[in-house]
Amino acid sequence: MTHDIKAAVRRQFDPVAARYSTSAVHARGADLAALVEAAQLTGREHILDAGCGTGHTALALATQGVSVVAVDLTAAMLEQGRRLAAERGITGVDFRLGDVEQLPFASSEFDLVVSRYSAHHWPHPQRALAEFRRVLRPGGTLLLADIVSFDAFVLDTFLQTIELLRDPSHVRDHTVDQWLTMCAAAGFTAEVVFTWDVRLDFADWLARMQTPSHHSAAIESLFDSAPAETQAAFKLEAGHSFTLTGALIRGRVDSL
Repeated sequence: MTHDIKAAVRRQFDPVAARYSTSAVHARGADLAALVEAAQLTGREHILDAGCGTGHTALALATQGVSVVAVDLTAAMLEQGRRLAAERGITGVDFRLGDVEQLPFASSEFDLVVSRYSAHHWPHPQRALAEFRRVLRPGGTLLLADIVSFDAFVLDTFLQTIELLRDPSHVRDHTVDQWLTMCAAAGFTAEVVFTWDVRLDFADWLARMQTPSHHSAAIESLFDSAPAETQAAFKLEAGHSFTLTGALIRGRVDSL
């Protein structure tokens, strides 16, 4: 099952990598600025961007004078990241192929691990968190940013359904409490440091993933037939654009 999911990630993202290099949700936003601020960089840090995609987060951090290793499962996404770095004259990012659940790094190698809009693709988030804890030095920090799900079961089910219809490599949007529990189990002292609205333009959201038309129609039908309470929770607009919630979680590793 794990192999199948990771193969699905590669199949999904190889042909759409260029779209993610220009995606407004990924390339900019209040959450990206909040992550850079929460990093509290001094310029001496060695940073891992886990599940870096096309490198927007890694590139933003590298402009602060730090060294970043950016890891992703999909070669085409890394190629887009290298292209963006070259276009911007940024040399402080080392893009590498790798799996966040089995990192090819020594223990205690990084001061900071960041991950943004990647975690919902991880088959075993506990393994990824354990790997982040392993590669972080004592006193190190994890910054994890992603869309978070609803506590209400019905809303959570609706969200996972439309996510899977759009993208078969989707695994799960976890709730804030689930993330905090998993972080604690991995040895982090964790807290939410920032939340934000993630408005998703419906046409762009589908086009970015090249969602088949029959799946797009199914998502439209689900929204149209959803109870008023569900439509309100998703802040559904005319044309089916909607809004989700993102959370930035900071996990700290105790110093020796």
